[in-house]
Parts: sequence; structure tokens; C-alpha cells
Amino acid sequence: MKNIVCIASEFKGNEFLQECHSAGWNVILVTRNDIINSPWAWESISEVRTVEKTATQEDYIRTITNIFGSKKIHKIVGLDEFDILTAARAREHLQLEGLTSSYVLRFRDKLKMRNLAQKTGIPCPEFTSVFNQDEINEYLERTTPPWIVKPRTEVSAFGIRKCETKEQVWKVLMDLDQRNVWRDHPSQYLIERFIEGEVFHVDSVVHNGKIVAVGIGKYGAPPYRISHYGGVFTTSTLDYESTERQKLEILNESLLKNFSYQQGVTHAEFLKSYETGEFYLLEVACRVGGAYIANMHEYANGFNLWREWAKLEIETEERKYEPPNLRKEYAGICLALAKVEYPDTSDYKDPEIVFRIDKPNHIGFIFQTKEKDRLEKLLETYTKRITNDFLAVAPAKEHYDD
Repeated sequence: MKNIVCIASEFKGNEFLQECHSAGWNVILVTRNDIINSPWAWESISEVRTVEKTATQEDYIRTITNIFGSKKIHKIVGLDEFDILTAARAREHLQLEGLTSSYVLRFRDKLKMRNLAQKTGIPCPEFTSVFNQDEINEYLERTTPPWIVKPRTEVSAFGIRKCETKEQVWKVLMDLDQRNVWRDHPSQYLIERFIEGEVFHVDSVVHNGKIVAVGIGKYGAPPYRISHYGGVFTTSTLDYESTERQKLEILNESLLKNFSYQQGVTHAEFLKSYETGEFYLLEVACRVGGAYIANMHEYANGFNLWREWAKLEIETEERKYEPPNLRKEYAGICLALAKVEYPDTSDYKDPEIVFRIDKPNHIGFIFQTKEKDRLEKLLETYTKRITNDFLAVAPAKEHYDD
């Protein structure tokens, strides 16, 4: 029987664990000791190893290497964004096949990501590295404000600072430098032009270099705005006949081809400028998107990103991967922080509710319907209801571990 190590520094990926187990693999979970009591899919887990909450990348690799001492490991997978690079370096250390750390960086380091995208003709907001003072000043003179100072390896909107003037940009960089912490060194950031617009996400399943399933959604409000100012997070399936979908499919296919992505799942985000209508790449990751996006696509399009990713990882000559059967319906998410630990949602009864998010201090629903207009009405109504009944606003975190 083959063994797969799944690194999870956050609680997620139960469907991945279940799919590996059902295919006859031993699933070994490596996670933090402070989240060990989360509702993991225990029936699918053969063994658990824990690390401290403050564990470094090397701590994870040491733990996995110790597992190998008594049990041959055939696959190592990182389930969270911050685990992708750890898994790659563990594979390299143990000489296992899979994505290398240098390759993975094009999906983790936003500066590397933008440099590669720009070279291959994929539009990005105008940007610069934070290495050389003259280059920074030249960039600030050449481009128009506002700008954002963005961490190269954080996720979503964490750590982003918006600046209206050149003086504000330099103040942010000086403040970072004075922290005297390598993680916050200015060179760990990039500067790019802030563009107002709509944000879309394209979530793909890729087999042998071909996109075999894709789900495309449009955020109700940009994640940056929700993260910094609060509110109800929404996203929903993009109209199948829209020109926006057609453009995003072409952009996404070009992106993954130019990034030489062969096998796995991806979560890409694109911005459409209000001013020009042009699309820009915001980021792309080789993982499953958060905020229950995988569940949304499952209800709309009939495939679960976690399960498809697992099938791709454990594909063998004897057990070939088979793409999912797809459908074209509509689904959407309403999700927010709640001011009570366990909100009473018994009065939320619309028949289109197919999933209720069960997480402390959160309230959320996934809707499924065949009618786009009905979905938009539900999202509008539930955004107002959640805001009035339960919404809590927490300050934006600069880093996940703050």
C-alpha cells in the first residue's frame, strides 16, 4: 500500500484526504498541534504527526523525514498556500518526484509571477521590485497614483498598504525596514499601481497540460475591500454566455501554458479595470481557492477541486485519471464574520440553499439554481439580511500569525 503525506498548516482539505483513502492509499497528516482537534476526516487518516504552531519549514521537513525512516513515502502534498513550498522542499530533500521549489515560486512569489507573466504577454498592473532606490523613484515618477505596497508571498489582501503619494510609499518602506525582521524587509514586497475594477477567479483542473475542468466566478466586492473594510463576502458563477467568461478562459489557458503547468489545480484571480475594461492578472496559485469556492463550483459545475486534485496526485498506470462530467448551472456564496459564535439561521429558508457554513463566528450559505437572475437576487437579499442580523467587522490582519 502506498503512503501519501499531506501537510496542512490550516484546517482544510478533508475531501482530498477522503479521496486518497478511498483509492487505497495510507494518508499521513502532518499538521499543527493547536488545530489537531479540528473535525478532520479521521476515518480517512492512517497516521497523524504534529508540529508546534510556530514550526518552521525545516520543522515540517524534519518531521516528514522522520516518517520516512520507518515508512516509505510515495507522495508529499501541501494543502494550504503556505504548505506548497514546504512540500516541494520536502520532496527535494527526500528525492521524490513532483513540483520543485524553484518552479513553485512562480505560483508563490508575486514578483516572480509578474515578471514571468509580463514576459509572456499576460497583462499585469504596472509594478516594480523594491531593490534599488533609483528604480523605485523612476517607477513612482513614471506611473500615476494610487499605488499599493504588496507582500510577495502572502495571500489574498493580507499585508497590503495603499498609498496616495510618493511620500507615503517611502514611509511604508522605511517603517518595514525599521522592523529589522527579514520577513518584513522591503525587498520582500513589490509596488504596483492600484486599479479600481471588478475581480474574477478562475479555478482549473489540469491533466497532462490540458485544462479538463474550469469554474469561473465573479466577486461581489474585491477581496481587498472586504479584508480592509469588512462586509459580506460574495462570489457567484459567471454567466456562461458572457464575453468576460470567454476572455478569462483564453487568458487563463495562456497563463497556465506559459507557466508550463502540467498537473494539478490552480486558482487565478484577474482584475477588469473600470476605466479601460482591460483584464490584468492579480495572482495565480497551484492550490484550491479558499472561502468555500471549491464547494461553489461543485454545485454549479459538478466537480470538486479537492477531489480532482487528489485523483491527479495519486494517478498511476493502473489507475488512470478520468476527467469529471461537467454541467452548467449557477451557484453563489454569501459569507461573513458573525457577532455571535453560533448564529441561528433557522429563518433563512430559501430552497436554493444547498450548503450552510458551520464555523464558529461565521455565517454563510451556498445557493444553487439554474437561473442566473434568481441567484443574483438571492445574493443581494442575503447580503442585506446578514448585514442587518449578524455582521461583525474585524480589523484587517497584516499577517496570518499576528
